[in-house]
Amino acid sequence: MKRYNLLIVLLLLIFNVTTAQKKGSPAADLSILKDTKSKIEATVPLVIQHLQTISTKEGDNNIVNNGKIAVGKQYGILESEWYLYRNNMKNCILNNSSKKAKKCMEYHNNMFRGTMINYNNYITNLTRKNGYLGVEGDTKFEFKPADIATKLGEAYLNAYEAAGRMKADQKRDFLGQTMSDDNKLTPYTQLAQ
Repeated sequence: MKRYNLLIVLLLLIFNVTTAQKKGSPAADLSILKDTKSKIEATVPLVIQHLQTISTKEGDNNIVNNGKIAVGKQYGILESEWYLYRNNMKNCILNNSSKKAKKCMEYHNNMFRGTMINYNNYITNLTRKNGYLGVEGDTKFEFKPADIATKLGEAYLNAYEAAGRMKADQKRDFLGQTMSDDNKLTPYTQLAQ
């Protein structure tokens, strides 16, 4: 009888570990991080192109140079917040009980959402249609902070549930992937060329 109980326990353990780590399952899918990273990075060339159009029309390179500096500061704020957000969300899951973890994740998600909204407002106002300056249409971005924050929140909640079915080392490895260089924003100096 003991052998059958042991076999059942082993099968359940294997099932839990494989379902928690299965690639592409909603419980373990953190691909939204790479998607968010690419959407943030895609804003920089569009803003610089807009500034270049105005600069060419006005014949003044200071417009694009000063604009690059200003956008760089805003991007830098978002870049540091992106790092903090991913690290804080990882720590919320690893170091807290169920209720505290969810409150912690909600708090950090709202903070990052606010940072993204500030960045979006800045670049949207900077790239508005301005016929006087030779810009005939608004620049369109694939950057929607509310949608991104909602998807990030759902992904981390699913990751929290998946991590609950893992052992401590597996949990750390699983959540450690959020801090990988693949999810790190490209430095502004590389994007602004």
